Amino acid sequence: MDTLEMLREIQNGGMSPEEALEKMKLQPYEDLGIANIDHHRKIRQHHAEVIYGASKTPEQILKIVYAMDERGEKNILITRMAPEAADIVGAEMNLFYDPLSKIGIVNKEFKIRGDDYIAVVSAGTSDIPVCEEAALTAECMGNRVRRIYDVGVAGIHRLFARLEDLMGAKVLIVVAGMEGALASVVGGLVDKPVIAVPSSVGYGANFGGVSALLSMLNSCASTVSVVNIDNGFGAGIIAGRINQIGGKV
Repeated sequence: MDTLEMLREIQNGGMSPEEALEKMKLQPYEDLGIANIDHHRKIRQHHAEVIYGASKTPEQILKIVYAMDERGEKNILITRMAPEAADIVGAEMNLFYDPLSKIGIVNKEFKIRGDDYIAVVSAGTSDIPVCEEAALTAECMGNRVRRIYDVGVAGIHRLFARLEDLMGAKVLIVVAGMEGALASVVGGLVDKPVIAVPSSVGYGANFGGVSALLSMLNSCASTVSVVNIDNGFGAGIIAGRINQIGGKV
């Protein structure tokens, strides 16, 4: 049953609006040959489908973006987008591109909802690309974000200077490489959920972020949860949903 048929069923009294909404949550998707775009994801999850840019050609990304743009979609989020792809897409579409995080946003139109905020915290400057992936993702989904960068445990006085900002957040994202200790420290200071993101920053024994991942998974701070290595996007999505709990989405 397509959308027009459902509207006629509602008009004729054969279907309630609530029943139609449930059906719409399962359809439709658009087959582009290279991708099946889930146009109704926003109905189910409050945000549109996100384009994972790595391993996609600029032409593939552009084709997907065109289809979403034709539906009037705003804040079309593209993660891990290469600069070359950004150049090609940007020549055709209204693209915001951050080369640090490799985040692209077509039809950028942030509409921040509510006064609660997410604190995005980095251990060092080298962790900022992952932090910005998280922060821009959360902002794209309508969240207020406060950035607290370069406050790692090697100079822990820097962290204590930002305690008011840390404690005022509804949820925190903590990005750290090396031994990943910052997430446990923050988790021991605040009474809010902490989403730890291990980064691949570190020397050889860091094993590309595995040492930080294991440290965070073994945290004794009970409010700490962990996403995958360098997964700022995942942390931004989860923190965004937590931040909007109890609010209008």
